[in-house]
Order: sequence, then structure tokens, then C-alpha cells
Amino acid sequence: MKNCLLFLIFDTMRLLKIIFWTFYRVWFYILMGFFIIIMLPFLVISILREEWYAYFFIMARIWARGILFGMGYYYKIERNQELEKGKSYMLTANHSSMLDIMLMLAIIKNPFVFVGKKELVNIPLFGFFYKRTCILVDRSSPKSRHEVFERAQKRLNQGMSICIFPEGGVPDETIVLDEFKDGAFRLAIEHQIPIVPITFGDNKKRFSFTFLSGSPGLLRAHVHYFIETKGKRLEDKKELREQTREVIWNQLKKYITLKKPLTSSAF
Repeated sequence: MKNCLLFLIFDTMRLLKIIFWTFYRVWFYILMGFFIIIMLPFLVISILREEWYAYFFIMARIWARGILFGMGYYYKIERNQELEKGKSYMLTANHSSMLDIMLMLAIIKNPFVFVGKKELVNIPLFGFFYKRTCILVDRSSPKSRHEVFERAQKRLNQGMSICIFPEGGVPDETIVLDEFKDGAFRLAIEHQIPIVPITFGDNKKRFSFTFLSGSPGLLRAHVHYFIETKGKRLEDKKELREQTREVIWNQLKKYITLKKPLTSSAF
């Protein structure tokens, strides 16, 4: 009888967790849509002309903070260096969650444009604005990758910054930090702009791409010292890539506490 009662309690707790995680996921997308709908007229006006992007960016930051707050997240940011107003940067961070987009918008005040995968255009409402304000890449198409560089160069020439997650996508759940691709570092060298390494410490734990997971709580981020590219040439991109990855990786090791040694490829 005692064992049956224990099993009943265990199954009930498990069911409650599944209900919570399911609601938590659905609530995230409800919030995404809700804030877009209430801001819709202003968002639509702001994307009518390319030079109005700065106004869209302000509303995108409000949208992002509203979602983070509505999901029960609060964030703690450590900054080694501040971005200067009116200056362009290459923003690079580890990528493990949809929250990466919201947290990046919340913590960076300088207007920037995301370079991201085209699959996100399929998300209702969000995809409509994502397609019209971000630089989309189809990684299976060499032509698409070339067009990304052209559009990014145009935005940089307009005085904006670019945000690229250099892992090239969200890695497998077992991978802490994947290898970096060259694109962000090539662009940074060509435009002689500083690279800004940023480490997100809790986004995977709080809202990973595993459906039955996630919880409210703290989101930690660290904006590191900038890596200068002045005087660098394209043959230096590998060195910059590995330097940036090492900075982010070293901070991740401080964030993640494990019972066994941590490696960069997997837990």
C-alpha cells in the first residue's frame, strides 16, 4: 500500500511537471504574438522605409523585454566594456535558445541587425517582421551566403551593428559550445569593426529547444572586452575566430558547474 501511494505521488508530480512545461511553452508563443499585436501599427510603419529601422529597433527591444518579464525571467549583465553610441560592432554570442534573440535585444542599446536562419520566417506574426528586418541565410545555398555579406555590408555602411551567432545555428542539446564559422570574422575584418564576444550562461537551461523543459529565473550574460580588427587581414580570421570562441568558452566554464570535467563539445 505504501509503495502504491509513493508511485501515485510520483506519477502525479510527473504529470504536473508535464502540464507546467507544456503551458510554459505555449505561454511563450502567446506572449510573442500578444506584444506584436498591441504594437502592430507602429511596427508596420517602422518597416515601410529602411531608414526607419532605428524606430523598429526601439520597439523590438520593448517586445523582447516584455517577453522576458512575462516569462518570469530577470537578467544580470556583467560588462567589461561599453559600446559607443553611433559606432558599428560585430556582436557574437553562443547560441542555445530562442531566448538568445530576446536577451541580445534587451542588453544591447546600439541598433543592430540579426543574421539568422530563414526557417524562423515560418513562425506566425514574428516571421513576418523577422523576414523584413533581419538578414536571412540559407546555409545550403552558396548564393544565399554571398547575399548575406552584401546585405550586411550595406547595414554596416549605414552605421549599424551586426549580430551573428557564429556557431551557425543551435547545436545539439549535448553540445555546450560548437565550433565557430568564419562569416562574422570575415565581415569584421573587411569593415575593420570591433568584435564583441558575449556569453549567455542560462538560456539553454531556462528555455532550450527540448519541449518538456524550462523554468523562470535568472539569465546571466557577460559582455567581454572587445577584440579589435584594425590592421587585420582576411588571413587573420581564423585567429580571431578562435580567440573569440576561447573568450566565450572560458566564461561558460565559470557559469556551468558540473560533477565531471567540462569539455567544449559536450557535457
